[in-house]
Amino acid sequence: MERTVEDQNNCSVCSRRFNHKCDLTRHMRIHRGEKPFSCSDCGRKFNQKGNLTTHMQLHTGEKPFSCSFCSKRFNQKESLLRHMLVHTGEKPFSCSDCGESFRLKVSLAQHMFVHTGEKPFCCSECGKGFMRKSNLTIHMAQHTGEKPFCCSECGKRFKHKTSQKIHMAHHRGEKPFGCSVCDERFSWPKQPNDPVRDAPT
Repeated sequence: MERTVEDQNNCSVCSRRFNHKCDLTRHMRIHRGEKPFSCSDCGRKFNQKGNLTTHMQLHTGEKPFSCSFCSKRFNQKESLLRHMLVHTGEKPFSCSDCGESFRLKVSLAQHMFVHTGEKPFCCSECGKGFMRKSNLTIHMAQHTGEKPFCCSECGKRFKHKTSQKIHMAHHRGEKPFGCSVCDERFSWPKQPNDPVRDAPT
């Protein structure tokens, strides 16, 4: 039986339908693993010319997409659209269980672990599970002794990002910790046997 023009634009692997044959041709590269477009700087290959063009902006530093609110620039339109949600306050991704909304789809996915109790990121040393990959990274530092957070001023390294932030405040002369008894302020949080200090204000 002769295939119709409509059938001829269907993918023979996944049955996805395309309006134009050129779109089907580009799509088939995914199934065949073809990546005919290569970066002249680093050699990375892509299956679409548009993806190569976007990638090249990493090397050239070009950022053609500008935020109309704050003029911050981005090399991808998708990155600009995500950024714009900060200004508009829009949170298009809502939790079906509790109704809480999020700006990013990945944030909603992470939130869902709270309801399911799932902890997909597991420590290879002790088996402890975490809902967030960042928490696993912090935990792994206990086993490896690694200190991934570095002070840009003096090079001192820290296991926890919070410790790095407090340390950086000391360089800047900031004193975010206040005494609840008097008006004195400190760069460092309360230590054992110290007078009471409040959290940063």
